[in-house]
Amino acid sequence: MQMRKCADVFRLADTAYYLRVCMSAHLNGCANDLIRIKESLAESVGRVDLMHEIEPYYKWRDDYIASEDENSPFYATVYNEFEFDKQVYNYLLHPQWDSFGSNTLYLKVLFADYERGYSIIEFIGEWNDAISNDIMLLKRELLELMIDNGINKFILVGENVLNFHSSDDCYYEEWFQDVEDGWVAGINFRQHVIDEFKRNNIDYYINFGGELDDMIWRNLKPLQFFKRVEEQLIKRLS
Repeated sequence: MQMRKCADVFRLADTAYYLRVCMSAHLNGCANDLIRIKESLAESVGRVDLMHEIEPYYKWRDDYIASEDENSPFYATVYNEFEFDKQVYNYLLHPQWDSFGSNTLYLKVLFADYERGYSIIEFIGEWNDAISNDIMLLKRELLELMIDNGINKFILVGENVLNFHSSDDCYYEEWFQDVEDGWVAGINFRQHVIDEFKRNNIDYYINFGGELDDMIWRNLKPLQFFKRVEEQLIKRLS
């Protein structure tokens, strides 16, 4: 990892950016760079190891809560309010994230509309199909249940997905076939992650690019967000 990242940390001390830089250093075995980044950030903002502060988006909780959705695999989940019980490598996670079986990738179903057939899912961590077959776990533990309940349009928020490691595309192809007339859209994934998806032809199954890569959505209601994504995909088809 190049040392220019340290200067970036001084300029951008937000938690999501710090998470990406630190995890990148960790995954690439650059221990010295990671130590220097931590020291620089400590001098700059007086805090280190901020990953646990990245909370799933919560402003739609008046409209939907996965743990109260009887169709959700996370129904009746009780979250730990007193300690951090999830982590990615050595980095603790905010306890509101949900596990679907992966050791490195976690998620939150922010919204599910069974009448209109769409869902919005936010992710955090490392998407690793090569070692832990995350797409298989995701499909078996969540996506198939949602599809069985009428969901065929998936909005994946990937701002905090740090890396992608591929295997084959069988489960993506299966997912693509299962949604039939629906679609899957990746929102705000980081460019190096998108590049890895594209390098392995996963972009045939998940839509990236254009406004989908830089969409302001937190000021929208779920239906507005869905309509904006759908509008972009309709434009591509036309």
